[in-house]
Amino acid sequence: MFSFFRRQPKLSQAERYAQATQFQLTWWRFRRHRVAMVSGVIVALFYLVAVGADFLATTDPHATDARTSYIAPQPIRLFEDDGSFQPYVSGLKGVRDPKTFKLIYTVDPSRHVPIQFFGHGYSYSFLGLDTDVHLFSLKTPERGDGIFILGTDQLGRDVWSRLIVATRVSLTIGLVGVTISLFLGVLLGGVSAFYGGMVDTVIQRVIEVIRSMPTIPLWLGLAAALPNDWSVTQVYFSITVIISLLAWTDLARVVRGKFLALREEEFVMAAELAGASSGRIIFRHMLPSFLSHIIAAVSLALPAMIISETSLSFLGLGLRPPAISWGILLQDAQSIQSLALAPWLLAAAVPVILVILAFNFLGDGLRDAADPYG
Repeated sequence: MFSFFRRQPKLSQAERYAQATQFQLTWWRFRRHRVAMVSGVIVALFYLVAVGADFLATTDPHATDARTSYIAPQPIRLFEDDGSFQPYVSGLKGVRDPKTFKLIYTVDPSRHVPIQFFGHGYSYSFLGLDTDVHLFSLKTPERGDGIFILGTDQLGRDVWSRLIVATRVSLTIGLVGVTISLFLGVLLGGVSAFYGGMVDTVIQRVIEVIRSMPTIPLWLGLAAALPNDWSVTQVYFSITVIISLLAWTDLARVVRGKFLALREEEFVMAAELAGASSGRIIFRHMLPSFLSHIIAAVSLALPAMIISETSLSFLGLGLRPPAISWGILLQDAQSIQSLALAPWLLAAAVPVILVILAFNFLGDGLRDAADPYG
């Protein structure tokens, strides 16, 4: 009866590998890729930011005030002059321009505006619940005051808040687009290899036609064909569908090659003799055998999706204001005059670079770990 409490004999490394599942083998190998591990953490943090974008934003990203245009980034100071811990930012004061007599706001270092955590701000909806709680907000703000961590743009909009909300839009477009292209690639690639014959020929010719088209001009043409009177939501889903319909061909080729190699395996023949349907053989037996390869392909396709949306929006052919994405923010920074007055507008390029590098390193790590016996 005490056999349950006996210490299990320690297995050798060879025995552990012999008894491990495919997922365990992949994870052990991926864990040794330090850069990929760090990249995975970065990607996870970006998606956490995307989920809580409104909670992390300090100001309504759509609120404009021309009098606070091009306010330089304000540092958050943690201690008051007397040494007490009280985070604060410098307030703003209105000054008349001697030439135009226009009232503009400038930073007043002598006035400290305290910051409170989990304070109240603009209202937003989170998981179906309406709330106005934010990570931090100003306690006693006056007109024009704000937590401008990354400054403001030409219309006085907070760059930090817009960048946080843009992260949610750009990352979700990539995620939704990859989901659609993954479904099409696995389905059509699997059907093409499993049935062969005329079905395989037709699908492969369609793939070749799509791949022969120049990608960028095709994107531009399809995006420019969207009606100008469409809402932000309609344009959002249209851009997602356009990008995903042009990105499934690579994955379909990979799936077809794997299925052709697996079609003659004994476990597939056994499933056919047992009377399993074609769908069950494809999705229950064949697909899980190279699931890690699909995960690696998806992680490498995500940055391509994000770059596609950013490029189209930057050129003015993707999402359009009042939508907010990384491409739209970079579009605001393409003017030489704007960069001369507000170089902090280029902050929108930083998350794009970080996410693309992180996804590529993560994809490399997953691709190396996909073959644990290699």
